[in-house]
Amino acid sequence: MTYGRIPVTDIHPVVEGGQFPATALPGEDITVAATIFREGHDKLGAHAVLTDPSGKEFSRTAMREQGKGLDRYRTTVRPNAEGNWEFHIEAYSDLFATWLHNASVKIKAGIDEDLMIQEGINLFTAAAATAPDQQSAIYQSAAQYLTKHRATPADALDGVLTPSLIEATRQAPIRDLVTSSPSYPIKVERNAAGRGAWYEFFPRSEGAVQAEDGTWTSGTFATAAKRLDGVAKMKFDVVYLPPIHPIGLAHRKGPNNTLVAGDQDPGSPWAIGGAAGGHDSIHPDLGTFEDFDAFVARARELGMEVALDLALQASPDHPWVSEHPEWFTTRADGSIAYAENPPKKYQDIYPINFDNDPEGISKEVLRVVKLWIKHGVKIFRVDNPHTKPLAFWEWLIGRVNKKYPDVVFLAEAFTRPAMMQALGKAGFQQSYSYFTWRNTKQELEEYFQEVSHETSASFRPNFFVNTPDILTEYLQYGGPAAFKVRAALAATASPAWGVYAGYELIENIARPGAEEAIDNEKYQYRPRDWEAAEEEGRSLAPYLTRLNEIRRAHPALMDLQNLTIQHTTDDAVIAYSKHKENIADHGETGGKDTIIVVANVDPHSVREATVYLDLESLGLSDKDLDENGQFTVEELLTGQTWKWGAANYVRLDAHVEPSHILSIKRSA
Repeated sequence: MTYGRIPVTDIHPVVEGGQFPATALPGEDITVAATIFREGHDKLGAHAVLTDPSGKEFSRTAMREQGKGLDRYRTTVRPNAEGNWEFHIEAYSDLFATWLHNASVKIKAGIDEDLMIQEGINLFTAAAATAPDQQSAIYQSAAQYLTKHRATPADALDGVLTPSLIEATRQAPIRDLVTSSPSYPIKVERNAAGRGAWYEFFPRSEGAVQAEDGTWTSGTFATAAKRLDGVAKMKFDVVYLPPIHPIGLAHRKGPNNTLVAGDQDPGSPWAIGGAAGGHDSIHPDLGTFEDFDAFVARARELGMEVALDLALQASPDHPWVSEHPEWFTTRADGSIAYAENPPKKYQDIYPINFDNDPEGISKEVLRVVKLWIKHGVKIFRVDNPHTKPLAFWEWLIGRVNKKYPDVVFLAEAFTRPAMMQALGKAGFQQSYSYFTWRNTKQELEEYFQEVSHETSASFRPNFFVNTPDILTEYLQYGGPAAFKVRAALAATASPAWGVYAGYELIENIARPGAEEAIDNEKYQYRPRDWEAAEEEGRSLAPYLTRLNEIRRAHPALMDLQNLTIQHTTDDAVIAYSKHKENIADHGETGGKDTIIVVANVDPHSVREATVYLDLESLGLSDKDLDENGQFTVEELLTGQTWKWGAANYVRLDAHVEPSHILSIKRSA
């Protein structure tokens, strides 16, 4: 049969009917929801039951109906460790709630008064026989009270409803007709799978020197390691490196993606492979494997991980081209097809054809990935995974994670939603997102709602604010205010966010006709004087540092599904909150952390608005409010404190500070 005694339908989070696990992180609040209903008018209840990797029940959480008459029940569960978890939903007939409703209505109307009291006596007597000791005593007392006062039914009903009885029925509901849903999987992965601040830079640019005659000396892993201190100072967690392999000479691109390269042009790192080797080799200019190991070790000393690009493509000079020509697509004229993303053309890159020798290609890629894992790489940023078969990724990530469960794969896939979401289901722990192109208040609200609540079971977004390829018009023409507000939104709306080097220097000049920076670092060396920029006040490094400090200090920002859009009266002022309860790391159990973000997304003007807050979503208690119903907020960017309530005036000058990041200060 399809339906149980009490129907439980439309369960969330369930991915493809349970074929793929929903994904989560340790300590993350996961929304569990279902449509639950029954015949007639008797009351029902439901619990979400979370089972740990050993098969033991870990938690049992009451579900609450969301809105009257919708039959939609919801709660949150919180797994506390990595592993393969499960959850199911138990719905039941709530005998106490049904009796209380019937007795209240009938006794008030003078109908069946003694019968209602007798049914209560029977109910509590039966419940006492099966409830845990503490609740059993309370139920016995309730039965005795009703028996003693049955001559005055109204007084008996009022008197029996003590706080201890109400709490007992909450902790040990009086259940009947218990109906369990199927169990569904939740895969809990390490923090880096969905939390963290990423910083991307090109090792060859760090320490690169141009002589008077125009010749260049490339930066190395040794010189790049010096940049790690600055990245760590900004409180980033992950250092992401573009491909570090040998670069081909054939069709090498010159500055700004020109088709003719000079002798000193280093070429694109994504044109992988040359005389010095392929994906299992290091570009000789950067150093040796020993140098790379030292770079990884230094990052680890500073509390960071190194993420490495995995780009499954080859330059015409790659050893694969001569050794395995069947791994590529041969055109009608006998030439090998190069990569295209019309109108973009990449003559220096050959895409891999996975249909000619899938087994051979798969084995080779697995070998390459294992090689870099042995050299300390536990995070791979995968270039253009949407141009490879999903079945391949499901196989590769499954094989890797079976032996190395702490390895994380990030999908760099700016493509159609169905493919982006499918990559998450196939195993990618996180993904680039459309955030880069969501700039208006309406666009941001819709997208934040989507990634936080609609696709969060399998799609973890990483809100990169820019990349070597992407410099949006918003950043090109928005000035410093645009750079600040985009960073603030990314750092607070998503547990994972990232920047590409140069963002802190407000590099906003685009190559004419393109959505990318001029003098693109993909095609040339680009050393920067970071210290001088900061000393002269031209750097946003202190601002990025503060954002990452706020993230580390506030657990509410490290969850994805807890974002609530708040209403504002201005079409350029967005407001949202993030709330988390029972923060064990912040003192006693029961602690709360709530962040409210208000941002002016118009980087050219001053905006004024009233922010209307849904106070329930902020988890406020009576002791948090003063006699006027207000509470205290601290502005985390400036240190100011204000009194806020249900309606709040804000004035945000884009040229001074376009955002507020507010923390609710609670009573001890």
